[in-house]
Amino acid sequence: MTSMTHLLGPEGPFPALVAGFLPRQEQQEMAEAIARAMEEYTSLIAEAGTGTGKTFAYLVPALLSGNKVIISTGTKNLQDQLFHKDLPVVVKALARPVRTALLKGRENYLCPYRLRQAESEGRFLNRQQVDELQRIREWQGKTRSGDIADQGDIAEDSAIWSWVTANGDNCLGGECPDLDDCFMIKARQEAQAADILVVNHHLFFADLALKGEGVGELLPSANAVIFDEAHQLPEIAGNFFGSSISSRQLQLLVTDCRTEYHQSAGDMPGFERQLDQLQTLLQQCRLAFGVQTQRAAWQRQAGNSELHAALAELDEGLVDLEAMLEELAQRSKGLELCLQRCGDLRVRLSQLTGVSGEDVIHWYETYTRSFLIAQTPLDIAPIFSSYMQAQKCALIFTSATLAVGNRFDHYQKRLGLEQAQTGQWQSPFDYPRQAVLYVPEGLPEPQAPEYTALLVERVIPVLQASRGRAFVLFTSHRALNLAAQLLQERIEYPIMVQGSLSKNHLLEKFRTTPNAVLLATGSFWEGVDVRGEALSCVVIDKLPFASPDDPLLEARLEALRRQGGNPFFEYQVPQAVIALKQGVGRLIRDVEDRGVMMICDPRLVTKSYGRIFLDSLPPMTRTRKLSVVERFFRFIDKEESCEVQA
Repeated sequence: MTSMTHLLGPEGPFPALVAGFLPRQEQQEMAEAIARAMEEYTSLIAEAGTGTGKTFAYLVPALLSGNKVIISTGTKNLQDQLFHKDLPVVVKALARPVRTALLKGRENYLCPYRLRQAESEGRFLNRQQVDELQRIREWQGKTRSGDIADQGDIAEDSAIWSWVTANGDNCLGGECPDLDDCFMIKARQEAQAADILVVNHHLFFADLALKGEGVGELLPSANAVIFDEAHQLPEIAGNFFGSSISSRQLQLLVTDCRTEYHQSAGDMPGFERQLDQLQTLLQQCRLAFGVQTQRAAWQRQAGNSELHAALAELDEGLVDLEAMLEELAQRSKGLELCLQRCGDLRVRLSQLTGVSGEDVIHWYETYTRSFLIAQTPLDIAPIFSSYMQAQKCALIFTSATLAVGNRFDHYQKRLGLEQAQTGQWQSPFDYPRQAVLYVPEGLPEPQAPEYTALLVERVIPVLQASRGRAFVLFTSHRALNLAAQLLQERIEYPIMVQGSLSKNHLLEKFRTTPNAVLLATGSFWEGVDVRGEALSCVVIDKLPFASPDDPLLEARLEALRRQGGNPFFEYQVPQAVIALKQGVGRLIRDVEDRGVMMICDPRLVTKSYGRIFLDSLPPMTRTRKLSVVERFFRFIDKEESCEVQA
């Protein structure tokens, strides 16, 4: 413990290595708690307020432990930042010989075999893809990792990547002719040999699912697993412990069948006609769900005879395709895999369109051109708990948003972690001085038809006082679009709207555009870091209660009612508190940041449960007066002006 305090203190190595590093008691205490948990092989749930420095607080004890540690992050972007930026600093500071590795899912690595296939299938490519293919070929000769995120010249969402990467369905495995050049195998070998391995939650749970099926494992055994952004685990784990089928999976089967057929067969004329028919059947199924995009309980489609007829035809089409593939499978390993996939998908389609048990949530989701049918466990706690106990290692769960008030009951119950130790370290920021929480007066309840229009009227003077420099965050796309229309002609500052550019490009444009106002929804509520005066105001339209029509929420609430619980206070309020804490966390990111947090929802002060939300937020100065907000901005702008003149 003394070592942690020293290493992260003023006499430690970090002040000389990290610009602006400030010793923080909260960080030191958190590192000590994590070190104890790792030494004792126990589980620890650790909430670290913004600015605590939780990354160094777990990296230092992880490296000092001398054990094999897996660190799992919420997204691939965070994974890259941790591996390429934070981890090298700590390795250098501690001056210890540590082997580190980064491992992502198979589809994140260039596949030399599929690259050659794509080049030979040139008739499927347009001019842009031919150019991108050439650039990928040139990059292949230079890259060591094969990680497509390192290519940099081609957008990660480009369609070409699906042609030149493999997934669990179409990888040829040990029979691949390019096995010696496989980037994925090299990455796994490095992962097996590493002391510190950085993965993401999706890969971690994909690995658990494989182990549960007795198939094998992607990840090595470890002495400790650290989950960063651990508030995401309940939803991600639920998806992996369930079952699903999507039209995209079926479309990929059709695409791969066509490619393998041209490579290895080509003498069964009816085969391509069958593939064309399957594509048509997939389109018919999507149309039968209805034009609108939606997410709902599967039971809602019980009386949709058109959909069930289309799904029955799709099943017949897969039966016919499977029969043809049985004749072709001996021609190549690729066609053999297509046969196996076709059979697996047909069985899954039958299961997911039939009757489900009471212990699962049966639901579907439709997108513009595709659909998904899924079953998710109603309660993942016993499943998650049994998997975690089987790991026989220290388990650290950390995030800025795990507690509701000062309690972890909700999070522990969702994951079956009632026996885990807990720790909460508040942000070291001076919130009463740095931030004002403003709840405007005079707004109606959020369900009022005129709510968004009236909200915009309250927001405009705040944006004028802040001179732009704001995020305006919404709980729905409908409210976002309406507000964008209403604000367009009312403020003089540049307005940016989510969806007009990719998230990363939009953030970069916001950071570099003076006095910008960014309007956004869900994905900007977390994982977004804008420091300094570029972001001086964050507006949230409503308390982020999940839609009551969501089938997963609906089923969990009904289960709580059957058990005699209070679903609103036991589930809906805690979930909304955690989501709100994420949104509020966008405002103050540094010791020098100052700004206004405007939460428009009057329920924060008019409803009894509003106290639960307020008690869970940082201790900002609170007001309901616009004049206080305007005075605050005049003060901080005057102070900044004085600093510039000085």
